[in-house]
Amino acid sequence: MSRVNIKPELLCWACERSGRSADDLSKKFPKIEQWKCGETMPTLKQVEAFAKATHVSVGYLFLSEPPVERVPIPDLRTVGNQGIGHPSPDLLDILHLCQQRQTWYRNYAHSTDQEPQDFVGSVTIDAPIVSTAEKMRRAMSFDLEARRKCRTWDEALRMFIQQADDLGVMVMCSSVVGSNNKRKLDTEEFRGFALADNYAPLVFINGADSKSAQMFTLAHEMAHILLGESALSDVSLASTPSRKIEVWCNRVAAEFLVPLQVLEQELPRQDPLGEASQLARRFKVSMLVILRRIFDTKRISRQEFQQAYEAELARIRALSKGGGGNFYLSLGARASKRFARELVVATLEGHTSFTEAFRLLGVKKLATFRDIGRHMEVGI
Repeated sequence: MSRVNIKPELLCWACERSGRSADDLSKKFPKIEQWKCGETMPTLKQVEAFAKATHVSVGYLFLSEPPVERVPIPDLRTVGNQGIGHPSPDLLDILHLCQQRQTWYRNYAHSTDQEPQDFVGSVTIDAPIVSTAEKMRRAMSFDLEARRKCRTWDEALRMFIQQADDLGVMVMCSSVVGSNNKRKLDTEEFRGFALADNYAPLVFINGADSKSAQMFTLAHEMAHILLGESALSDVSLASTPSRKIEVWCNRVAAEFLVPLQVLEQELPRQDPLGEASQLARRFKVSMLVILRRIFDTKRISRQEFQQAYEAELARIRALSKGGGGNFYLSLGARASKRFARELVVATLEGHTSFTEAFRLLGVKKLATFRDIGRHMEVGI
């Protein structure tokens, strides 16, 4: 049985990178501590299993030293005024998957002579907030009253995503990496990102967040698409982001979802916070967005805003998170209906291999792929 020599520092790096505890990994690999000490060496099969368990490419384990991994797009997330630390494997992998999907769609758009999306990069950061928000509404045919009439946040979010899809933006919303339900995405690490491109603009939303919070994330990332700027974003409304572009995108998103002029007309004269929950339901946004917009009207102090915001955050964190759902409906949300539909068509027409299509959609069986096509209303 052949064994391979893996440097201990690479094993330690992979363990730390994975976020899994030493005890957890020791259950699956009883001799891992011996590998780290050099007392014994793993077999190639064990190395491959270890790489899979720690979500590391096998090739990385044969490097001379641990690689420095960076987010492949501008990382605008901050805590205070400091950047976020090392990205998790889950964040890196979902980013890379979305980039692969975007590359496929860009090539497909070129091959089918599609026109570039002229709204991408159509504004600058110096553009006025109110007029930019109105520009977004017109481009997306975003009807404020129609959204307010939606019965639930989920219905309003689906309508919002469909409007973005109709505009030409691939919106991918998932709480896991690909189709792996064991790899949950963490909202404490990120809530969304934008991949700007004239032919294949893409927005990803962390589906582990509440539906109402996802509304704001989508609006924020759409502002990045309008600027033509890719970014892993900071969408916190509790404080002012340190980056000018994030301040601008937050303000555009808030005005887009809750126009200040409309809100001021609906706020009660007394106790503006008293009807915050009702306003959140009417506008189909999170309480956090409504609280921020009430603060923007200057009807409450920063201290009142901070107290109400922290209380709402505590309430949200105490809520249990559900799961499950229809696989095919979930796939349309995870991979974007626009992307999935065109990928199925291109594959059936022989322009894309089934192997590539399966990889990009995260499926393994032809029967599943055919079912996806039927749910996307593509004749198979």
